[in-house]
Amino acid sequence: MAQETQIISDVDFDQRGKQQGYLHVPYSHNTGGWSKLQIPIVMIHGGSGPTMLAFGGNHGDECEGPVALMKLARRLQAEEVHGRIIIIPALNLPAVREGARVSPLDGQNMNRAFPGQASGTITSMVAHYVTTVLFPLADIVMDIHSGGRSMVFYPCATLHRVPDDAQYARMLEAALIWGAHYVFIYADVAGEGLLPVEAERMGKLVVTTEMGGGGECHPGVLRVAERGVRNVLIQQGLLDGEIERPEYEVETIAATEEEDYIVCRADGLYESFIDVGEAVDAGEAVGQVHFPERCDRPPETVLARTTGVLIGRRAIGITRQGDNVATIARPIAAR
Repeated sequence: MAQETQIISDVDFDQRGKQQGYLHVPYSHNTGGWSKLQIPIVMIHGGSGPTMLAFGGNHGDECEGPVALMKLARRLQAEEVHGRIIIIPALNLPAVREGARVSPLDGQNMNRAFPGQASGTITSMVAHYVTTVLFPLADIVMDIHSGGRSMVFYPCATLHRVPDDAQYARMLEAALIWGAHYVFIYADVAGEGLLPVEAERMGKLVVTTEMGGGGECHPGVLRVAERGVRNVLIQQGLLDGEIERPEYEVETIAATEEEDYIVCRADGLYESFIDVGEAVDAGEAVGQVHFPERCDRPPETVLARTTGVLIGRRAIGITRQGDNVATIARPIAAR
């Protein structure tokens, strides 16, 4: 028999109205033997209708999701909602506090920890609670990401090509409604245990993004994120209102091959030649790596292996061997 969660919530998920509370996660440390990590959670329950579960701060160096969802949580009232919206703006709260990708408490990446373990580390316990308690409540799962400190993405809604055609069609429609310039279909090239994948396995309508990055909260990107959240809420019947459509046509692109993800072959300082959103041809130089210990050594050129759009690039100069420095996505038919 699977072990039950050790996490306790202040929120009664069946009670109507607006509630603000915490997920209380057991956390014993050197100066607090009986301590709890308290992760804020907000629920707005307006009655009958679907349930959306919305996360920010899966990675702690991605600011757009937490800010957009905190603003939404403060603004929304139960009278406006047809159904139930559960918001956790900072899922990996220790990492958000530090502006770090992984948790400083256990060194784990929340987005590689699913489905988690009830008696695991802090990160694993939170992933287990999400998997066993929150996912079963939800019809729609929203997980807002950006590039964090290390990457910059051209703002896009993202999704996997899941095996279930009907599920994929629902996810694609929500991604298109989000209203970023690109819908980006991607592959998991950096491990397993992702929150969206676990939700997809459970048949949920999953909405994910890559909203900018570089560790900042860019005003233009934040506007896209806030509009996207609202558009999906309206599309899914949780809010009344008109969907705000962008002036541009939303395009669908994909990076599903290993060659689309370019990694650095040596430690050094990475110089990008082009910015996100620009077209790239196979064989074109997208950047170069400089070697600070050897001023006499020529930089090493980094070449694109596929043709498409530069959807993501390295944000910081200091780069290690194996770091992703460029991601190229190709235009595809939406369906």
